[in-house]
Amino acid sequence: MTEVIRCAWGTMTPLYVAYHDEEWGRPVHGDDRVFERVTLEAFQSGLSWLTILRKRENFRAAFDEFSIPKVAAYTEADVERLLGDAGIVRNRAKIEAAIANAKAAQDLPDGLSDLVWRFADPDAPTPKTMADVPAITPGSKALAKELKKHGFRFVGPTTAYALMQAIGLVNDHIEGCVARTA
Repeated sequence: MTEVIRCAWGTMTPLYVAYHDEEWGRPVHGDDRVFERVTLEAFQSGLSWLTILRKRENFRAAFDEFSIPKVAAYTEADVERLLGDAGIVRNRAKIEAAIANAKAAQDLPDGLSDLVWRFADPDAPTPKTMADVPAITPGSKALAKELKKHGFRFVGPTTAYALMQAIGLVNDHIEGCVARTA
């Protein structure tokens, strides 16, 4: 039997294995779906991605399945509701950023998905090991700058690169990884 090769982080827990094999690096399109990922990446800032994965279904319920128009209409009462929801990460700045980001996404003339996908880098080099995977790139700096220009918050270059990896703008699965060509 041949050994299955995965990116090292994708072997740590069964939840990581599933996320790595079935989602990470796969193309994600659609404004609400991309908004979900922007929001979750922002909430992950300073935390383990595993924390966010474990709470993802709670986030979806709390944020109306990441419907941009619904989240953009949130009021202070919704902020308080979310701060009281133990099923999500209760951080006022991140909650307020999610609402501000929904409002910003609503104002994008071509939508969030189209804006983000302009920064795809299908020619990024294939990493041989996890040490070859960058934390930021010129593309993530440019994406973060563009999002901020439109009023987005919690979208620095590192968060932007994590988003790029997660939704398939780059393919950072290591060489030989089972999910690289799946």
